[in-house]
Amino acid sequence: MFGRSKTTSTLSKADRNGHLIIMHAVAKTFKTAAGPFTALKNVDLRVNRGEFVAIIGKSGSGKSTLLNMLTGIDRPTSGEVYVGETPVHTLSEGQMAKWRGRNLGIVFQFFQLLPTLSLVENIMLPMDFCHMYAPRERKRRAMELLDMVKMTQHANKLPSAISGGQQQRVAIARALANDPPIIVADEPTGNLDSKTAEHVFELFEGLVQQGKTIVMVTHDSDKAKRVHRAVIVSDGEVLEEYLARAFSTLSQEQLIWASHNVEPEQHEPGSIVFHSGSAPDQFYIITRGAAEVVLRTPDGQNIVAARLTPGQYFGETPALARGASVALLRGTERTATVRAALDTGVEVITLDRNTFNALIAQSEPTRESLDETADRRYAETEALLKKK
Repeated sequence: MFGRSKTTSTLSKADRNGHLIIMHAVAKTFKTAAGPFTALKNVDLRVNRGEFVAIIGKSGSGKSTLLNMLTGIDRPTSGEVYVGETPVHTLSEGQMAKWRGRNLGIVFQFFQLLPTLSLVENIMLPMDFCHMYAPRERKRRAMELLDMVKMTQHANKLPSAISGGQQQRVAIARALANDPPIIVADEPTGNLDSKTAEHVFELFEGLVQQGKTIVMVTHDSDKAKRVHRAVIVSDGEVLEEYLARAFSTLSQEQLIWASHNVEPEQHEPGSIVFHSGSAPDQFYIITRGAAEVVLRTPDGQNIVAARLTPGQYFGETPALARGASVALLRGTERTATVRAALDTGVEVITLDRNTFNALIAQSEPTRESLDETADRRYAETEALLKKK
């Protein structure tokens, strides 16, 4: 959208692979009276179009700093931030303001409505700043947005005349003023009572259904369970949520190490991830779409034995549901073919054999859990094939 600065990009278009948002090796260090403080450490993050992503973590973990990298409110000390085709980390301040106004809707914890403007004027302001919509259309659009958040009857009031929950509804309407593809929200329900917070969250869910992409910092673990994906931030580092689910017995330090050693892969609908009989070399965790486990029956027929969805994992996968990487654990050949689902394709993160084995070696409970699952899955597979 805007020209690049002299900063050299290390990510090719192929590397970006269609993701709407990419943070690559992002670090942020602040200068303080006590010396340098590193708030983010080598963060890699990818968000797909239409996703609802929650950023969660303890206070001071780096959640808001991470969000500021995405919005351009702050700049990375090192690393790259892409939104669509725009290298956000290279934009000048003037370019950044224009880009942000057209491409991001930002919702703050404390609403940030201008106190001297009416509610409808607050919503019209971003349109005026970015020269979006004809002047005569702006008020009509602002009123439509107020109607969407059920605030039309208060259009001409000042922010001080309405409640906090109502102000947050108006702030969401303002964030949508220029119809941005991405909504970024920093603790948007943090100052609201539970009932009002639920109404606001339902607004976000509705926006995702309309095709918006939302990245939201939240401290509410119950709300985080309702989004497509949660990104866990710990001491300035990002833990891969699905990795944490798959290896729930690992320590936080082990998960951080593993998160730095995963590789993303994307497989088109119907394409083969691996064939039966191949040597085991990777452990796969699904992050988007679905995969199908295909078994060959004794009479030579291929059957789809299982459909695996985000959070489930496979490596050898003769399994019918969540299954351990039997081949990696036991050195056997794969006994099933896995393909990307015909209707969705599949995106995964992968661990190579060495990383997988290192994780298992560090955690006896993890190995025992996977071993127990492996025994059960072999039995389930044998039973299924006998029925055929």
